[in-house]
Amino acid sequence: MRRRPPRSTQSRSSAASDVYKRQALYGLNVSDVSELIEVAIGGKAISQVFIGNKVYDVIGRYNEQSRETPEKIGSLLLTSATGAKIPLSQIAEITTTTGPGIINREENSRFMTVRINMRNRDITSFLKEASAAIEKNISYNHNEFLLKWSGQFDNQKRAFARLILILPLSLALMFLLLFWSFGNFRPAWLQMATLPFPVFGGMIARNVTGMTFNVSSAVGFIALFGIFTMNGVLMISHINHLRREGEMLKDAVVKGATHRFRQILMTSTVAILGLVPASLSTNIGSDVQRPLATVIVYGLAFGSLITLTVLPALYYMMEKKFLNRNNPERL
Repeated sequence: MRRRPPRSTQSRSSAASDVYKRQALYGLNVSDVSELIEVAIGGKAISQVFIGNKVYDVIGRYNEQSRETPEKIGSLLLTSATGAKIPLSQIAEITTTTGPGIINREENSRFMTVRINMRNRDITSFLKEASAAIEKNISYNHNEFLLKWSGQFDNQKRAFARLILILPLSLALMFLLLFWSFGNFRPAWLQMATLPFPVFGGMIARNVTGMTFNVSSAVGFIALFGIFTMNGVLMISHINHLRREGEMLKDAVVKGATHRFRQILMTSTVAILGLVPASLSTNIGSDVQRPLATVIVYGLAFGSLITLTVLPALYYMMEKKFLNRNNPERL
C-alpha cells in the first residue's frame, strides 16, 4: 500500500522559509545543520583502521545523554562563520513525532510504503475489505493523498486476466480434439459435461484445507482437466471399439468399464502418489506448489471414481436414448 502526499503545502513552505532565514541570519547553511545532525544522532565515519587486509571505519557520534530528548538535541551547538556558538534550537524546531524512519521520494513526491504478508486469506477479498475500511474509517484529502495497492495483487490480477482467455481456449481445444478422436459429437459432449465432477472434488479439498483460490490452484485445475479427460478417452474409446466389433450396447459398456478399470486406476494412482508429498509440504516454496498439488490429487481421486462408475452409466443412457430413436436392434 502506497500513500503519496503532494510535493509541498503552503504552511510547510512558510515554515521552511523561516528556517532558511534564521540560518542566513547566523551565517549558516543547510549543510552545517545536516552535518551536525548526522554526526550527533546517526554517526559519521571520521577515520579508518587497517587490520590485515580489512578496512574498518571509525564512527564518531555523540553520547546518548546528549541526544536522548528533543531539548538536548536542541542544545547541540553549531559554529558560525564568525566562530560564534549557536544552539540548534535557535534555527530549527525540534519535536518528537510518529513517522517513517526513512523519507522516500518518487517523481519529486514523498511516499510511504506499508507491507503486509497474507496468510490463510485470499488477496482479492482482503483488498476489498481493506479498501472499504479505509474509506469508511480514515478521513483524508483525496486530492493531496494518493492510495495505491501493488505487489502480488497486481501479479494475480494480470495472471487471472490471462487465464480468462486461456481457459475457454483450452476447453474449446479439448472439445475439438475429443471430437476428432471419437468422430462423433455425443461422446465428446459427454466427456466435456463430466468436467465439473473433478472440479467439485478439487474445490472441496481446497475448502477443507483452508486454501485460497489463486493462480497456482487455477493452473492445477487446468492440469486436472487434462488428466481426467485422458482417463475418459481411455474408457469411451474402448467402449466404441467393442461396439464396432459387434458387441451390443450394454455388453460393450460393461466389458469396456471392466477392461479399462486397471489402466485408469493405475494412471490416476501414479499421478496422485507423485503429488501427495507436494500437497502436504510446508517447506519453503510450498505456497506455490501446495495449492496446485492439492487440487490435482483430490480432484483426480474424485474424478477417477466418476470415470470408473458414473461415466459408463451416463454413456449407456445417452446411447440408449439415441438408439431407441434410430437403431433399436443394436441395444
